[in-house]
Amino acid sequence: MLLVAVLIGFGLIAVAAASPAAAQRYSGAAFTFPELYFFTRQLFWIALSVPLIVLISMLDRKTALRLSLIGGAITLFALSLVPLVGFERNGAQRWIDLGIAGFQPSEFLKPFYIIVLAWLLTEKKGPGAVVVSGLLVALISALLMLQPDFGSTIIFVAMWVVMLALSGVNIRILAGLGVAGIVGIIAAYFLYDVATVRIDAFLFGEGDNFQTENAMRTLTAGGLFGVGPGAGTRKFSLPEPHTDYIYSVIGEEFGLVACLVIAILYLVIVARVLIRLLDEENRMAILAGAGLVLMFGLQALINMAVNVQIAPSKGMTLPFISYGGSSMIALSITMGLLLAFTRANPYLNRSPYVVRWSRR
Repeated sequence: MLLVAVLIGFGLIAVAAASPAAAQRYSGAAFTFPELYFFTRQLFWIALSVPLIVLISMLDRKTALRLSLIGGAITLFALSLVPLVGFERNGAQRWIDLGIAGFQPSEFLKPFYIIVLAWLLTEKKGPGAVVVSGLLVALISALLMLQPDFGSTIIFVAMWVVMLALSGVNIRILAGLGVAGIVGIIAAYFLYDVATVRIDAFLFGEGDNFQTENAMRTLTAGGLFGVGPGAGTRKFSLPEPHTDYIYSVIGEEFGLVACLVIAILYLVIVARVLIRLLDEENRMAILAGAGLVLMFGLQALINMAVNVQIAPSKGMTLPFISYGGSSMIALSITMGLLLAFTRANPYLNRSPYVVRWSRR
């Protein structure tokens, strides 16, 4: 909880630094202080998210599983509605308009997906687990490709393979899936336009590399210690300085040292959970905890890799740091579920609140 609080604090400072650049699009809109638009909304999302983490973290494991099964069904249904009623932003149709904000079902599906996989792989073993879980990931992948969202498709499939490996599936099955994955990426390159454009831009420098190249220049412009809060100028040329490329804004204004500290924070969170799971005996808790924290770490790794130009551009937020309502609340659900499945505090495990909840 302390490490997450530090990340949220870093994020709030970073969003404040990126807000003036991000708010340029509102220069002609009816806002009294457009430069604070994203900052004030981020405060609102944090005010919702922090209590949500605490509330979910106090659930017992059975209730957390029920929540994940119900939440997974609802978000999967919402994901199927995106091609029909979703709205488009930056060339992708991934959001459903809820009036006060856009709802991105794929973000909310991530934590529930991991828990459902952990449950399936605990209940079923061997080829049956591969088939049933494979049908689920195939359905999700098909819906994501329609948006199109090739990057999230890769993440969902990759986490499926990781969960299979953690569950002890035969190495031959994993090798077969690895070969199938390589064949699938090659097929996507030739048959799926989005994959073709992204891979060509990353490997061969073809197409528009403005975003990633500019992000790298922005990140390194501040040197080791940055130019100072609010003093950055390169951030004004970034397309999404408050979301996808906020890591570059941190590099310009607070320096590469600050970027390194943030990367270490993510690493410590992942390591802390995995070390905690070494003493866990419940198979379901091991799979759920490891899957959730690895999904969390993978998202952070991909965002930072895009910003330093070692991965193709992908519309993915930096956990608890980037601006975004869907991202912040979905990550809060992730962290709450992670704490619920790895909680070791003896007082909480005996508290009347938890006991009453577990009896329902």
